[in-house]
Amino acid sequence: MGRSVSYPSGAIVAFTVLEVENDDDWDFEYEWLREDLRERAGQAFPSLIAHDGWRGREDRILMRNAYADFGVSVYAGLVAVWIVERDDDAYWDADWRTARSPRAQRWLSQIAPRFEALFGDYVCLGHMSNGEGVYAKRVA
Repeated sequence: MGRSVSYPSGAIVAFTVLEVENDDDWDFEYEWLREDLRERAGQAFPSLIAHDGWRGREDRILMRNAYADFGVSVYAGLVAVWIVERDDDAYWDADWRTARSPRAQRWLSQIAPRFEALFGDYVCLGHMSNGEGVYAKRVA
């Protein structure tokens, strides 16, 4: 499969596909995906709480904790489920007082293998010269 989807720089990313048979069902399927991701992430990582926001124009934040934003980005049916260190004013204000960033990076590195296993159905094999990614189904 060859496609591209955006996600925040530095994120841990897992890829899956949003299959919509009828264009009229796209909003329903996207909402179902978001709720499913919130439920699974909340069970796997209890420190995450619901949060509705954006990182840029395309990357939707679904949940966050003291260290990270958890979210989703979709393009042409390819879904990037990601988690990345927070990048908002409140986070950096708190970091200035208590140096959260090293703890955030340690937490993210600890959860990375579990995150990818929970949310990734595809692996990115690389990118072509035009920036389009090449993905393969993850072997069970």
